[in-house]
Amino acid sequence: MSAYKLLWVDDEIELLKAHVMFLEKKGYEVDTVTNGYDALERCGEVQYDLILLDENMPGLNGLETLARIKEVLPTTPVVMVTKSEEENIMNQAIGSKIADYLIKPVNPTQILLTLKKNIHQKEIVTEVAQSAYQQDFGKIGMQINDSLTFDDWREVYKRLTYWEQELSATDSGMVEMLAMQKSEANQMFAKFIKKNYMRWIEGSEDRPLMSPDIFKSRVFPALNNGEKVFLLVVDNFRFDQWRMLYNEIADSFAVEEDLYCSILPTATQYARNAIFSGLMPNIIAKMFPDLWVDEDSEEGKNLNEAPLIKTQFDRYRRKNTFTYHKINDSAAAEKLVQQLPSLSGYDLNVVVLNFIDMLSHARTESRMVRELANNEAAYRSITLSWFRHSAVKDLFRALAASDYTVILTTDHGSIRCGTPIQVIGDRNTNTNLRYKLGKNLSYNPKEVFEIRDPMAAQLPSPNLSTAYIFATGDSFFAYPNNYNYYVSYYRNTFQHGGISMEEMLVPLITLRPKKR
Repeated sequence: MSAYKLLWVDDEIELLKAHVMFLEKKGYEVDTVTNGYDALERCGEVQYDLILLDENMPGLNGLETLARIKEVLPTTPVVMVTKSEEENIMNQAIGSKIADYLIKPVNPTQILLTLKKNIHQKEIVTEVAQSAYQQDFGKIGMQINDSLTFDDWREVYKRLTYWEQELSATDSGMVEMLAMQKSEANQMFAKFIKKNYMRWIEGSEDRPLMSPDIFKSRVFPALNNGEKVFLLVVDNFRFDQWRMLYNEIADSFAVEEDLYCSILPTATQYARNAIFSGLMPNIIAKMFPDLWVDEDSEEGKNLNEAPLIKTQFDRYRRKNTFTYHKINDSAAAEKLVQQLPSLSGYDLNVVVLNFIDMLSHARTESRMVRELANNEAAYRSITLSWFRHSAVKDLFRALAASDYTVILTTDHGSIRCGTPIQVIGDRNTNTNLRYKLGKNLSYNPKEVFEIRDPMAAQLPSPNLSTAYIFATGDSFFAYPNNYNYYVSYYRNTFQHGGISMEEMLVPLITLRPKKR
């Protein structure tokens, strides 16, 4: 690999020969000039990796030279080296987007450090992250094999998510190894769910916090403490996406982070209705048949959420007042921010945000969106970009300035699907790619989690012979007809409804404004 090229601009460059020799011994190529005009001429001829620039020079001073250099080499880091400690010069330099600011006299170690920060940072970060993950790899593997409880799996998933984000910011070859380890973890997690899910539904003592428990365990206790609560339900929101937003939110809020377990199917009709009603799906269908929408109905599956919240308040004889809002676009979010003062009279405000679910569906249907979010890291990045540039960030800013307690959660997550599984069903079988229900399903039982008695799992049973099957890991269901076309179309799309850490272990975050 060729040596990194540096340009050092200083009218007293002769006094810095020792520093230049030190850098050359470290393997850098160092060009030196004594004025801004010569610096500009060199910048027009050579692509430098970093420029060290004196601020106080005759002719063109450092700030003037800096502005001209940025026109020629806009992405090259420039480090200002100066005797001046005047604040206005520092502000001007920083405003001109310098990479660093060193006060003379400088020593070789300072210079080497700024080079490492501005030239070598990515490779150093990659090397350190690679080494740290290699050391952690074995520990995570043992955790995966030894995970016997829900809390164990929660920690495994958090650890894998941490490394996913650390390594995706590098050029590390460890990304593929991590993907393999995560795939193995999802296979073991599916076995864990198959072994324990029905016990949890029956009410075993080790049952984790699940969808119907959210109001009872988080919302009602906050209301009992006299807190004004905003419940934000982001449809199809994964834990790794929350971690991308963490730094955007944590400056303004004290954060309590948790994960809960979505019920099966991990789909809006079931999981979100269970949150709002505090009931499992078959109980909703029995107690409130007018509020439950069957799979084969043309009616929207989530049109009765406000009435379902009302049934839960009535069941617990709560007199709290609440509002319900569904946000599908920026205009609706902006309107909600404007309405915020008028909502202060309510104890609870429930807001459903649909952007991420819309992104997931758009990625499946649009070739352009699929290109924009062509892998997990890109999918997370789009989530962060959306948040930074949407009115939802303004909503969080406004809530931070108020006395609201914010509970941020979701109904389920999603997984990037890669492995097709053949299933045969009749015309009444639902269309979801991660779970199927019907009375004439044909499939390989070893490839799925099957529930042959829906009532035992507290799921509606449209017919006596109805069964549910769930895809595990990164698999998805495909029919034999036009099999190759549909496999090609849906492979590497983000789907939900089945069993994976990404779909079932979902964020439950409590945010309280920091006291200023």
